Amino acid sequence: MKTKAPSMSIIRGLLFTYDIENTDDLKREERIASVDANNEKELVELFNDLTKPEFLIYTRPEQDWFISSIEHFLETGDSFDSVFKTMTTYFSTEIADQRQFMRVLLRCLYYYKLETEAGERI
Repeated sequence: MKTKAPSMSIIRGLLFTYDIENTDDLKREERIASVDANNEKELVELFNDLTKPEFLIYTRPEQDWFISSIEHFLETGDSFDSVFKTMTTYFSTEIADQRQFMRVLLRCLYYYKLETEAGERI
């Protein structure tokens, strides 16, 4: 299978859970608003609650595409403005360091993928 080019739009799609345009779940919205977007521990817990279940629905190639896209844009020094400037999140705090936010997300995605692969080997 051909590797897909890195894409900011798919990263934004993965983060749609946190966008105010996604308005179907008051409990989820309140959960996001309760998190300090600049606190790594709180972000990891939030990603575990909200991003992990969605990420695991995707196929392995799609999961790899999310991961490789984030890796690519981190490696090239991108600020991720094209993701965050086009969305308003439920976070009650402004994301101070978008690259750090994405590094935390990337570590979580690695973990989810490894956890899934380990489970498949059992």
